[in-house]
Amino acid sequence: MPILAILILIILVLIISNIRIVPQSYANVVERLGAYSSTWEVGLHVKIPFIDKVLRRISLKEQVLDFPPQPVITKDNVTMMIDTVVYFQITDAKLYTYGVDKPISALENLSATTLRNIIGDLELDETLTSRDVINTKMRSILDEATDPWGIKVNRVEVKNIMPPGAIKEAMEKQMRAERERREAILIAEGQKQSAVLVAEGKKQSMILEAEAEKEAAIQRARGEAEAILEVQRAKAEGLKMLREANIDSAVIQLRSLEAFEKASDGNATKIIIPSNIQSIAGLASSVSEIIKTETH
Repeated sequence: MPILAILILIILVLIISNIRIVPQSYANVVERLGAYSSTWEVGLHVKIPFIDKVLRRISLKEQVLDFPPQPVITKDNVTMMIDTVVYFQITDAKLYTYGVDKPISALENLSATTLRNIIGDLELDETLTSRDVINTKMRSILDEATDPWGIKVNRVEVKNIMPPGAIKEAMEKQMRAERERREAILIAEGQKQSAVLVAEGKKQSMILEAEAEKEAAIQRARGEAEAILEVQRAKAEGLKMLREANIDSAVIQLRSLEAFEKASDGNATKIIIPSNIQSIAGLASSVSEIIKTETH
């Protein structure tokens, strides 16, 4: 009985010690007698003592590799330093374990050679302005190359591009000159707009003055026309009143005589004597006789 109990205890200890729990986002690669047996996913697993072996525990999470700066040469023979960041994820634990020796180191070397090949086809200016193109090409090439290793490259980012000091200084001078040129253009444009606005203001002022003078002339002409019309209306009303009063020719001739008397008061230098002055004189004597008769 004690021996049996000891054997049962040993078996229980062996079973418990060979129980494995695989957490979320991890996988265990198991070998049996030195050969690949299975890949344990999330959950509870029991391996056979002395036969099964957990070779590697692999994280299936997305991982980030920040590679150190790599010296690269552009198409126009400019040497610069570029560092990249690779985001990858292990999709097949078996291929990752048996596909390549030291997969992280292999991915780093592959990234460096791929970057050199891509930059070698670009000139300096294209390299500085084509980060998206470089990222896309590198991701496509690395993803295809690492597929047999059970690795999926999700994206690649060029973090820093560091040209030589002399070229960097020349680029800064060029940028400074470009900023000064843009500033001069903006100042010239501002002066031009100001001159245009001043000219437009003068033009509008002259137009408004001309319109005002035109309107004043029209109003003056209208006033004179209305005055003439009023005078003509007054004359017409006077003639109408004379016709309605039935004034005869004798009265009209008498008025003419009075007008002649005023004209000959001594101030005029010339006197025009009407041709019918005798008849007017006779009319005047007749009128005086009538007045005398009425007074007596």
